[in-house]
Amino acid sequence: MIRYSLKCGAGHGFESWFQNADAFAALQGAGQLACPVCGATRVEKELMAPMVRPARKAAAPTDTTDRPTLSGPASELEEAIAALRKQIEENSDYVGMNFAAEARAIHAGEAPARAIHGEARPEEARQMLEEGLPVAPLPFLPTRKVN
Repeated sequence: MIRYSLKCGAGHGFESWFQNADAFAALQGAGQLACPVCGATRVEKELMAPMVRPARKAAAPTDTTDRPTLSGPASELEEAIAALRKQIEENSDYVGMNFAAEARAIHAGEAPARAIHGEARPEEARQMLEEGLPVAPLPFLPTRKVN
């Protein structure tokens, strides 16, 4: 498909899509193109710039001194959260979506006491708090959910 900028004899400009350049030429030669404003059948292509996407390497700026790095923390708060995450991940077991069941088992003495972290649906978290389990939300997403 190709899009052309067109202009009628009365000066009205408009755009239209064609299967290819030959399809445009065939329709134009047969007088089957018409201006949507005035209906004139004398339609010509206007001068237009092609839409060219730059190559990926050419599009990347070479000077990166003014750009922030996305690989590390951007502020003191992000740095503190990263340190907290590291400490939690090193000193507790990740139990995933089994967090509510595992926390209840530990609280009831049915599982060995240990520090755990994981995921719970909002309803499960509310129920655990109502039951008096010592749980708290973490200020970061699990590693598997981070882009």
